[in-house]
Amino acid sequence: MKKFVAVAGNIGVGKSTLVELLSVRLGWEPFFEPVTENPYLADFYANMDAWSFHSQVFFLAHRLRAHFKLAQHPTSVVQDRSVYEDAEIFAQNLYLQGHIQLRDYTTYHELYETTMQFLPPPDLVVYLRASVPTLLNRISSRGRSYERTISPEYLHGLNSLYEQWIDNFTLCPVLAVPADDLDFVSHPGHMRLITQKVEDKLTGKEEVVFEPEEMARAAED
Repeated sequence: MKKFVAVAGNIGVGKSTLVELLSVRLGWEPFFEPVTENPYLADFYANMDAWSFHSQVFFLAHRLRAHFKLAQHPTSVVQDRSVYEDAEIFAQNLYLQGHIQLRDYTTYHELYETTMQFLPPPDLVVYLRASVPTLLNRISSRGRSYERTISPEYLHGLNSLYEQWIDNFTLCPVLAVPADDLDFVSHPGHMRLITQKVEDKLTGKEEVVFEPEEMARAAED
């Protein structure tokens, strides 16, 4: 039976890498964030207060379309970042920072919530949880010039929103991966452990956690 797994998490946590490695191990189709030319982006960076709402609606439309296509895909898929994060994390963060006014944010969220009623959820959300120091270290390691200005405070704010979202997320099962402790790039044993936990969760196993002892054993593999 085909499966639809979405990998969620903050900037720099390793979503794309995990999607790639999971797809190889499970023989599934990876789907990464589409490179989309947002016609509002230049205006957004020039004046966030005026253009945040428009930009987020554009991104939401593209993310909803991608989610629908993945739900209809004939084979099992692993997605890099979910549609939920657009609304629950990034749009909300712009609202909290004052870049989206309450009237516009209410309209945006009503659109999001109404549309979600017609979209089937994934079979599993894999949530990569990491502290701000880990995120900063990984962002620095990948050396993307446009990420150099990302502040610890910004990442901390996003982390708080991620935790709020995941604590209240009930549309499908969630597997929380302790990304501070598991380096699935450097340690193949860690990747095998994560893959096993994903498979356990997809087969309906109720309690799937990462025990310190098994993480230590995996690091030695």
